Amino acid sequence: MTSDPTQECFVYITLPGAVSATTAGRFVIEMDARGEGLGRFVYGRSYLENSQAVDIDPVELKLAGTTYETIEMNGVFGALRDAGPDFWGRRIIEKRAGIPALREIDYLLESPDDRAGALGFGTNSKPPAPPRKFNQTIELETLQEIAEALVRDEIPNHPDIEQAQDLLLIGTSMGGARPKAVIESESGLWIAKFSRPDDRWSYPRVEHAMLELARQCGIDAAESRLVTVAGKDVLLVRRFDRQRTPAGYTRARMISAMTALRTGDAPTARQGWSYVRLAEELRRMVSAPKADARELYRRICFNALISNTDDHPRNHAFLAFDRNWRLSPAYDLIPLPVVSQDRRDLAMECGRHGRFANAQNILSECRRFLLEREEAEKIVNEMREQVEKTWHATALQCGVSAKDADTIRGAFVYPGFSRTIGN
Repeated sequence: MTSDPTQECFVYITLPGAVSATTAGRFVIEMDARGEGLGRFVYGRSYLENSQAVDIDPVELKLAGTTYETIEMNGVFGALRDAGPDFWGRRIIEKRAGIPALREIDYLLESPDDRAGALGFGTNSKPPAPPRKFNQTIELETLQEIAEALVRDEIPNHPDIEQAQDLLLIGTSMGGARPKAVIESESGLWIAKFSRPDDRWSYPRVEHAMLELARQCGIDAAESRLVTVAGKDVLLVRRFDRQRTPAGYTRARMISAMTALRTGDAPTARQGWSYVRLAEELRRMVSAPKADARELYRRICFNALISNTDDHPRNHAFLAFDRNWRLSPAYDLIPLPVVSQDRRDLAMECGRHGRFANAQNILSECRRFLLEREEAEKIVNEMREQVEKTWHATALQCGVSAKDADTIRGAFVYPGFSRTIGN
């Protein structure tokens, strides 16, 4: 964590079927006098000679070449950024370091090895030994207490604070600002998503209900379950980028839709946030383009029907346990009731009328999702009917209180979804 204008680290990857990492190459960021970065990644010779080697990602860092450069995102390649900490993870790293902001490579190095996907980072040319087994000695109640303190910008005086911060960092690559940790049960690894003191409703219960509702709508959604810890709700979401084997956990390579779209978080980059463009990129990346394009189309409809207007490109991902890429299960599905009854916008463009969360708009580009108009209309109509008729019962069955259900009622099938768009 120095002021050296050149930052560098080694990039490790866990190859398909393996449980330990291999060195893939070296990543360097050179900062100029204006503070702008040039990123350079070089695949290692031994990695290129490995018959089991795979691309880090199918977009920028393909095995077709050996050296790659970028000035985007201050010199950070999309796939490497995806393996870095999210907002919550950065907050914990900054608290631990006592510094409000670090260099990009510092964030990569300071986040735990068991991040989302198959990548890791270090300062040695050889990757470290496989990480310790997941610690189960700290109870969820303690993690919840420490997470709440960190949300309040406090550093709690707790004997397990260092270990807890490690656990609270794990799995924070592809999420958002909510506190989370990883726990292990007999059935595998789960991301524990905690409540926040400033929540307007029980986010764990509502998100659990939305994942169930998505499955009812024919969407491949992440598996979830609820637990109550010291009277507070915690959502457990099964990690879909890990598979348990007798030798340990294998890892899927994983990239966000933001990387697939070659875009970023900055306001100026958001013009590249587009479901339609993502469908086209998807068709070049995945092994089953028709099925995945149809699945993505269903997710657009679902997000519009529940007013999930936080459906940004980091909340969509692709993963590969072998050499083939596919759309990941859906995650982070949250209804957001807003005042407008006439128009609500998704985070990404979904048709010829931009981001308008409207059936006519969503149908306007259905062929780009490899769907004929009649087939697309059937999907939209059936999903609208399913959500309208079952969201409330599903919410209550999943433990959402009647009060919270009333609070989020305005998110579902808002009037503007069916409005006819004028010429």
